[in-house]
Amino acid sequence: MRNKRTSARLIALSLYVFLLLNGITASSQERIDRMALVQRHHVINKQFDSLSALTVGNGGFAFTVDVTGMQSFPEAYSQGVPLGTQSEWGWHSFTDTAGYRFEESLKSYHLDNRDITYAVQWNTPERNKAASDWFRQNVHRLQLGNLGMLITLKNGTTCSLSDIKGIDQELDLWNGIVKSHFTVEGTPVDVITAVHPETDVVSVKISSALIKEGRIKLRVRFPYPTGTFSDVGVNRQFPEKHSSRIIDYDQRSFTLEHVLDKYRYYLKVSGSEPMTVTQLQRHDHLLTPAASGAVIECSFRFSEEIPLGRSIPNFGVVRMLSEDHWQHFWQEGGAVDFSGSTDPRATELERRIILSQYLMAVQCAGNIPPQETGLTYNSWFGKPHLEMHWWHAAHFALWNRPDMLEKCLQWYYKVAEKAAAIAKRQGYEGVRWQKMTDPAGNESPSSVGAFLLWQQPHFIYMTELLYRHYHDKGTLNKYKDLVFATADFMASYPTYDSAKHRYTLGPGMIPAQERFKPESTFNATFELAYWRWGLSTAQEWRVRLGMPRNARWDNVLDSLSALPQQDGLYLAAESAPDSYTNPPYMTDHPAVFGALGMLPARPYVDTAVMHRTFNKIWQSWNWKETWGWDFPLTAMTATRLGLPEKAMDALFMPVKTNTWLVNGHNYQDERLRLYLPGNGGLLTAIAIMCAGYDGCNVALPGIPENGKWHVMWEGLNPMP
Repeated sequence: MRNKRTSARLIALSLYVFLLLNGITASSQERIDRMALVQRHHVINKQFDSLSALTVGNGGFAFTVDVTGMQSFPEAYSQGVPLGTQSEWGWHSFTDTAGYRFEESLKSYHLDNRDITYAVQWNTPERNKAASDWFRQNVHRLQLGNLGMLITLKNGTTCSLSDIKGIDQELDLWNGIVKSHFTVEGTPVDVITAVHPETDVVSVKISSALIKEGRIKLRVRFPYPTGTFSDVGVNRQFPEKHSSRIIDYDQRSFTLEHVLDKYRYYLKVSGSEPMTVTQLQRHDHLLTPAASGAVIECSFRFSEEIPLGRSIPNFGVVRMLSEDHWQHFWQEGGAVDFSGSTDPRATELERRIILSQYLMAVQCAGNIPPQETGLTYNSWFGKPHLEMHWWHAAHFALWNRPDMLEKCLQWYYKVAEKAAAIAKRQGYEGVRWQKMTDPAGNESPSSVGAFLLWQQPHFIYMTELLYRHYHDKGTLNKYKDLVFATADFMASYPTYDSAKHRYTLGPGMIPAQERFKPESTFNATFELAYWRWGLSTAQEWRVRLGMPRNARWDNVLDSLSALPQQDGLYLAAESAPDSYTNPPYMTDHPAVFGALGMLPARPYVDTAVMHRTFNKIWQSWNWKETWGWDFPLTAMTATRLGLPEKAMDALFMPVKTNTWLVNGHNYQDERLRLYLPGNGGLLTAIAIMCAGYDGCNVALPGIPENGKWHVMWEGLNPMP
């Protein structure tokens, strides 16, 4: 990592004079004061805002807190950024009393002169609809529990959110902890919250005279899963459908068991003071500390395995490990510093970059691909969407944190057998990677997802990023089998058109721009380019390993359809000549940008045509109907086209889905109050805007050359 960073500084030094002459300062040879950079973007909350909840976590477990530093008022945040407690292992299914079979979700489509089955959402008959709904809903990610405080007022009533005054809360990014200060009836309360960097332990230290007065108690509540699109962890209905009980107890620690249908997990609690445990209601447990002092420390450990006899690290240990972990995180990897810039957007962009690095490390750096709302609340039942994995994870390699990317790539080996079964069922070779899936790699019925293709080359792209970092045969040998199996599907999928002597993608596809019917859509521009790039890269892997080129892959590459264009513009798909006249086709993702944004320039992409296409989309697109990652995608394409002003403008486009909250989350709408592909996309865009891409001979290619930007960067890698 240090060698990469040194190389970046040397390259920047050689270009320094050029940069000064062009009104830009790209002082990578200067050493960034990383502590100052991070600390100037600590998040401060001075009042309640349901969208300003703060999260601590370790990539596979996260704990989101309200203004008290715990989850004391989860209902108040249920329509904002919810107070989630989620892990990558906590998944539940309702009891199947109808005996559904996955085959009941499969629907046959006559494509390529044969019948192919896809797992879709049925409307009728009722049995098929119920079966597809069942497998879409189950399994779903669990909200593991609410850990909060119950504070009593002087008159004996329970403190409400309106009684919390004098709020002064800080997310200390440098140390990965939340410090919360507030008062209740004039008495101060201070809470420090931290998560263990390697285990699912959250720890708190509470300091207040209210403890000695017996007016602060800890509260553990287990919600019941909603089984709906989202789950914010406040469902108190159906208490009879699950059970929670104490299974181990002594004065300073106890263990709770929570059972839902056939699934059970555990919460072990350990405190610095003796405590008694009582039950207010089912699934609502009150922890009363001995009133011997004004400070209490408590650690909570969630686990699938029964923790009897196992010690749990105390607050001091968890805080120390958290501080050590996060300080190393910030001191390693990439960094970008805009201090000294006079463009009024510079401070805000730097804030978004810092908070996005934090959020992606907290929410999306586990052992399986994350869901789009991370470990805070459920979207699409908490399931990962593999077409989004690139947006969640590619930036890790570009920011010199390849280990965080590689960690979750091991999951693909676990689910490869099921991906191979999908390909075989549909008559293809290799593996067809799932779209909407779960930890075991099961396919979820989806009338859109079942027809998506663009998740397929992601595995090749992400492993290629690892190879570019390590440049060793060990990386090639580690991932070659799945890279080649991925390419085998890609070579077997296209249909040969004997009349036009070419291979086509589709019909039977929905592009990344999800506005087209699968039965009639073929040759989407981005997917064609990605297919070419993926198969070509897989061939490069064979060559690097001293293997002969795969003749089947070359045959497809030689005859794959050209990127479709009309009137000098790239179409969304060849089957959509009205790409820029049909209003619905001017919404959703401007995916055509991916052909020269996510992907590098190649002979099959005409830069002049893409430039005209960029101008058309920029001027005519319905930007109000887009998603958070569309803006960094646009910035990537603008950067490759030599349009740095447009790249920066794209990142600040005044559109609702490009809203950035005080806690760094990318807000979309009332349904998706956070959207992590937007954060990951921003980091990827900044990498190419600063470090460039292969063959780029311009420093800071995505930064406007107007003299208003002073940029220092280090530890970034160029994109392919």
